[in-house]
Amino acid sequence: MLTRLLAILFPIFAIVLAGLVYGRIRKPDMSFANHLNMDMFIPALVFATLAGKSFELARYAPLALGTFAIVLGSGLVAWPIARLMKEDPKTFVPPMMFNNSGNIGLPLAVLTFGPQSLPAAVIMFLVSNLLHFSFGAWLLDHRARLGNLWRVPVVMATMIGLLISFTGISLWPPLVKGVSMMGEISIPLLLFSLGVRLNDTPWGAWRTAMVGAVVCPVSGMLVAWPAARLLDLPQEQAAMLFVFGALPPAVLNYVFAERFRQEPDRVASIALIGNVASLFFLPAALAFVLPR
Repeated sequence: MLTRLLAILFPIFAIVLAGLVYGRIRKPDMSFANHLNMDMFIPALVFATLAGKSFELARYAPLALGTFAIVLGSGLVAWPIARLMKEDPKTFVPPMMFNNSGNIGLPLAVLTFGPQSLPAAVIMFLVSNLLHFSFGAWLLDHRARLGNLWRVPVVMATMIGLLISFTGISLWPPLVKGVSMMGEISIPLLLFSLGVRLNDTPWGAWRTAMVGAVVCPVSGMLVAWPAARLLDLPQEQAAMLFVFGALPPAVLNYVFAERFRQEPDRVASIALIGNVASLFFLPAALAFVLPR
């Protein structure tokens, strides 16, 4: 089991470490690469998955509902904890709700459950990100304008991909292959970019960050376990949902905190220490769901 866990997690953290080391030595400006990933490569991955012939939306509806339950359930758990710690809920709660379903979640799913699990992983990523760009933005600022949400490239790719899936349109295979190849760039770039960004993340507010490093995965797993059974998910989807619940806070929370001026340094610390703590929580979650 230890060998299997190492084989799954090593490629992920090796690429993150490569980004961390390269970022420390070269100090590259990853803003262009990150924008390119968010505007081109991730939407290409989403579109190729949703528009593919093998994608069946109804098959993943319960999984999407379970993901929705984890995001909101984690927030309900985190809110009173923030009050007990006398922390601003707007600072503490969003990182507990919105986890690293892109940087770590997508590659982890493929390495653990195989390439055939990518559609399910993309569904969980989409639900989490759609909630983050809508409800998450509203949490930080009730005046946030959500009318332009459809202009976000990954949302646009989702709508077009679902439309093609619903109508049964058959796309030219070389076109699908080209878009799919672009999408394949996104996963290693996400991991490498995460490593580079960690160099700029402060270690301050360690007490809050340490609590968050535990609350985020524990609350996610506590919600995922009953949700998978209530929704009667297939075994593999139930396992994926549980691992999704164990993911650390998303680095994207820092971007939102900076945009809405909601203590970005504290949010960055929560994301940093949470991702470091995932070295413990992810192996534990995988060991729980993988067959012996």
